[in-house]
Amino acid sequence: MRSDRATPPPEPPFLGGVIHTYQGYDPKAFPSPTKPPPDMVSGAFDHWLAFGSTRRLTEEELARAIRLDPSQIKGLGPTIDGLIAMLEERKRKILARFETKAVERTARRVFHDHAASMRPPPALERTFRDEVQEEQLRDLERLWYRVEHDDPPFAAELVQLVEELGEKYQVDELVATYTFTGREPMTVPQALKVKAELERIDELLEQLREARESAQIAVIDMEAMSEFAEPGDLEQLSALQQMVQDYLRETAEQQGIEFTREGYQITPKAMRIFQSRLLEHIFNDLQAARSGRHLGPIEGDGAVEMPSTRPYEFGDSIAHMDASQSIINALVRRSSRSPSTDRRLRVDAEDIEIHQTRNTPKCATAVVMDMSGSMRYNGLYVACKRMGLALDGLIRREYPGDFLQFIEMYSFGKPRRIAEVPSLMPKPVTIYEPVVRLRADMSDPRISELDIPPHFTNIQHSLQLARQILGVQDTPNRQIILITDGLPTAHFEGEELFLLYPPDPRTEEATMREAHRCAQEGMTINIFLLPNWSQSREDVQFAQRMVEATEGRVFFTGGRDLDRFVLWDYVKRRRTIIG
Repeated sequence: MRSDRATPPPEPPFLGGVIHTYQGYDPKAFPSPTKPPPDMVSGAFDHWLAFGSTRRLTEEELARAIRLDPSQIKGLGPTIDGLIAMLEERKRKILARFETKAVERTARRVFHDHAASMRPPPALERTFRDEVQEEQLRDLERLWYRVEHDDPPFAAELVQLVEELGEKYQVDELVATYTFTGREPMTVPQALKVKAELERIDELLEQLREARESAQIAVIDMEAMSEFAEPGDLEQLSALQQMVQDYLRETAEQQGIEFTREGYQITPKAMRIFQSRLLEHIFNDLQAARSGRHLGPIEGDGAVEMPSTRPYEFGDSIAHMDASQSIINALVRRSSRSPSTDRRLRVDAEDIEIHQTRNTPKCATAVVMDMSGSMRYNGLYVACKRMGLALDGLIRREYPGDFLQFIEMYSFGKPRRIAEVPSLMPKPVTIYEPVVRLRADMSDPRISELDIPPHFTNIQHSLQLARQILGVQDTPNRQIILITDGLPTAHFEGEELFLLYPPDPRTEEATMREAHRCAQEGMTINIFLLPNWSQSREDVQFAQRMVEATEGRVFFTGGRDLDRFVLWDYVKRRRTIIG
């Protein structure tokens, strides 16, 4: 029998699994898409510049370097506040339960009673009793080394006595750190256990407060937290931690920090983002300008036309003529004369207006970056590398036709690519003698750079390299930016390398000769003299003599402002060249 009812269509597949996947997403519990993402690259690059390491960063290292807005993460505040209150209550109960006067007396009595029962060798009797009264671990350890082989039984007892003195130290530290208000006495082992628990609580409280301020949940020790927190609270915190880690991982990939099995790896995209943010920070004082780039229009003979005009002069190219203004001038001149039957318009030379023009000349710059041993003080090497990255970003963005070369300066001068700059580190000091007078024949095949102490300052060789590199650049605008913190202590004479400390006039003369060669080839030397604990009047006078010989300038600036000073000077020099 045939039915008139139509066959119902098959039911669509159940999509509950897909819907369930998105049920955990709460748009209020995650940073809004319209909000700017957190700055991932600056923290990663600061770590790279400080340690000079290209190894991959772990999630915890990246989390510590990034600042998030905790208000954008729903539930983060109440969850952490609840855990902080729980730990503070646990700490309060411990302090209100015990008292420490009894255990303090016990720890001291145990130590001195044991010491009184010991029988040291007769020759060391007086020394041993004096050191027991002093209660110094170091003195008892030295005594153990003296009797280790001569009197093994006494040495074994001395080890136990040292352990008891160490426990007394810990009890004293417990009493000095925490204020107990209870009445229940403690034994020494119990006091050590309470001390360890209070220290774990304090460490967790510090981590939780840091996470509450910066949303750095990755810094919380979840294993230690499990000893105190309820399972439900711990699961909620773990879920928030995973959500923040996923968000950071996604944002890091968008900003050029790739995630691999070994950790996070910095890419060239991250380098460009970091350079851009450095420039924004350096030129933030220029934001109030009405329009245009920071360079400003500079008039001169060139190919770039400007809106302003001037009267025609013999020799001007007609290609830059302002046709409309020239015709208007001709009409005005014609109307001012007596009427004429000739209706033709005649344009004379005095009617022609020519557009002002400017040129964009090429500038070649060599940056000599001091990486000698003294640059490790006060983080001067970090400021030096930040300057290099910022200057490279400025030239790539604003002056793409310019040439830039970095030179690392230590006992030698070495050309470096921009990719190598973040990994440069101050050279380790290998000689601690107050006076150094060394000479090495570098033409000897048995001597290599690895045999030479690297922490000296060879300005002469670095200037020589800069002069050779800039000499082949097709531009008359060539400058050397020398960033250092003091006098030169190394130089070459032919193939012989001299390492002379304290700074010697022989090295200064060789360096000045090379500076004069740079001046003869039209190269200007600008020195940025960084402050150092060992800097003297001689350092300043030497820098002034060098810049006077090359018609350059010397700048005295703190390390943190180095990038700003160098870039502003570079822009100012560009104005001078164009003008």
